[in-house]
Amino acid sequence: MDTYKYKAMDPQGRRVTGTIDAANLTDLEMRLGRMGLDLIDSREVRRVALFQRLRRTPRSELINFSFHLEQLLNAGVPMVDALSDLGSTIDDPAFRDVVAELVEAIEGGKTFSGALADFEHVFGNVYISMVRVGEESGSLPQVLQDLGEMLRWQDEIVAYVRRVMVYPLIVLAVVGAAVGFLMVYLVPKLTSFLGSVGSELPAHTRALIAVSDFFVAWWYVLLLVAFVTPAVIRYLSRNSPRFRFAWDGFKLRVWLFGDLMYKIRLARFSNYFALMYGAGITVLDALRLSRALMDNAVLEEAVDRVHRHIGEGQTLGEAFARTGLFPPFVVRMMRVGESTGALDEALRNVSYFYAREVREAVERLEPAIQPVLTVFLGGLVGWIMFSVLGPIYDTIATLDY
Repeated sequence: MDTYKYKAMDPQGRRVTGTIDAANLTDLEMRLGRMGLDLIDSREVRRVALFQRLRRTPRSELINFSFHLEQLLNAGVPMVDALSDLGSTIDDPAFRDVVAELVEAIEGGKTFSGALADFEHVFGNVYISMVRVGEESGSLPQVLQDLGEMLRWQDEIVAYVRRVMVYPLIVLAVVGAAVGFLMVYLVPKLTSFLGSVGSELPAHTRALIAVSDFFVAWWYVLLLVAFVTPAVIRYLSRNSPRFRFAWDGFKLRVWLFGDLMYKIRLARFSNYFALMYGAGITVLDALRLSRALMDNAVLEEAVDRVHRHIGEGQTLGEAFARTGLFPPFVVRMMRVGESTGALDEALRNVSYFYAREVREAVERLEPAIQPVLTVFLGGLVGWIMFSVLGPIYDTIATLDY
């Protein structure tokens, strides 16, 4: 059987919408007739493949969706017509189906935010809450514009980080493959020759041979560990709160990249918090919704403590200061925002400051990665070559012609 979305009329003349399984259109009419309904219109529900349901909607689609919907609503186009027009221009098939579902939910009597709530995995709690506030305050186009700008800013930050990470990951993969080839294939072939030299091998050569023997004996274990370890970490992070807390704390302390990730999270948290507070969401609700934006158990726990302290009557600045995890600059800006009544503006300043810090750190880091990796690779290859050729050269130098 196929699944159909239908519009029908009941005996009182009221329009009814819903979903029902039927073999074909004739069967659909018969089933609705037995329910006392007259079919007006129907549409077969497209079954989205499992991988499409699990795949995350590209951020670029959400950015374009927010921007174009804001433009259409500002031009006076009704919500249903605006969503219908947008659905025909969306490239991503899964997101196109989501927009079609939104149209039918709104036609069935739901509000826009109520329809979005059925797709929380696509839009997220913050997006849905912001739209609900925009509907209640009558400023939905402005809220959509703010959401589009926020998503665009977040996309730029992610692009900065990816730009830094791609090059070293590629180089490290190439270096790992080259070292594996040398240790497993080349060095063992030279070991027997080095052993026949007769003289005592230097310590660095013996160390190279030991490492090579380890690679030869346990290469499959090393490969297994390389592939299994990330999966084990992901599993434990999802199923063990204690492990996730320890692992997320370690990630914040990792040299160079830990500080970068910390600043990205602070900038994102401040940006969302400012957006929600400026739209009229209370501080406690904004904290609750912003908690998941941290994407780090240590920082999430800190936000929970802030929420609890404010609920006990403390000011925002005092609550953030008591956690010990937020920099003095953030605490100071919170206090200034509270005292001046411009908390959203103070939070935007925090977001701007840390976003600039991230960009400057990326710009400093990117040119430094290449020479560091070059020195590392040169030192590694130099150690291997010196350990292999050194004993051979010493033996030739001692030959009595």
